[in-house]
Amino acid sequence: MERKNLLKCMMLLLNLAALSIGTSAGPLLLKFYFMYGKREWLCAFIQTAGWPILIVPIWVSSTYNKKQGYPDTFHVTPRLCLASIGIGLLTGLQDFLYAWGLRYLPISTSALLNSSQLGFNAGFAYLIVRQKFTPYSINAVILLSLGTVMLSFNTRIDKPKEVTHANYIGGFAATMCAAALYGLILPVIEFVYGRTRRQITYTLVMEMQLIMSFSASVLCAIGMTVNNDFMAIPMEAKTTRLGELCYYIILVWIAISWQLFFIGVFGVIFLKNSLLSGIIIAVFIPVNQVLAVFVYHEKFSGEKGIAMVLALWGFASYLYGEQRYSKDLEEGQQGLESANREEQEQTPQEQVD
Repeated sequence: MERKNLLKCMMLLLNLAALSIGTSAGPLLLKFYFMYGKREWLCAFIQTAGWPILIVPIWVSSTYNKKQGYPDTFHVTPRLCLASIGIGLLTGLQDFLYAWGLRYLPISTSALLNSSQLGFNAGFAYLIVRQKFTPYSINAVILLSLGTVMLSFNTRIDKPKEVTHANYIGGFAATMCAAALYGLILPVIEFVYGRTRRQITYTLVMEMQLIMSFSASVLCAIGMTVNNDFMAIPMEAKTTRLGELCYYIILVWIAISWQLFFIGVFGVIFLKNSLLSGIIIAVFIPVNQVLAVFVYHEKFSGEKGIAMVLALWGFASYLYGEQRYSKDLEEGQQGLESANREEQEQTPQEQVD
């Protein structure tokens, strides 16, 4: 048992490290590309194009299961495969909208707008999995909405000089749509997990993630084909100030960093809970703000500061409410089990009397 707990702890630490690296490096590298390139569908594609990396954790997990003598039955069913493909297509669209927004927005603004996915998540979770609103979740939605309103009044100061007002507004709207889609995807995944008859294992979670990433990559590859990106990329690589080799190296590292993010998100949710995953993402909101200021010399206005405080306050409120809900649910289950045990103990005595 101690060895099993140690292995689980090590896997959790590895997934936390992957989530932390992906959360901070992914947006920074993507923004670095947009300083020299302009292909949104390409950026959407490489966010999930690192799906072959998932073969490694799947192989390690499967090998461990075989050594432990578990039957080799924890694989995606046809129904789960179709569900994963559908979620992957939504993910591909979300990746495109996110890339489109990040092209025209500063990283700090994009990060704050993406934090609004928590509010969309709460709304879609209520509609799809019947998760009830709590005072904490309502408070979080209000705070995140106020933060978005604050940013909308900051367009003149926040807008980069080389970006037109129309493109800035388009990027703002695209980022909000991306946040809404991400807020939809998570409850849909939870709904799929709840409806499956299979035991949810780490291997199964990673297999589903592989199918989602592959499906998202296929959708983005179609978008790249329609947009003639495959023909334009070699020319862009040759003419960029980075140099052709450095151009392709950046694309590879973008793919790796975003795949680490996805591995971390789903791994932490499976090994611990979505609460811890949300905490890590929330912690890196100010980290990304600071990195954007130091690396890209972005302006950090008072409105952004207020929006960041509201976002962190909203995250803290939501996560505290989720913790209270989980604790109350656990105490209720323990009370029910205790009552059942007392009833079973009393029944033989009544029969003797």
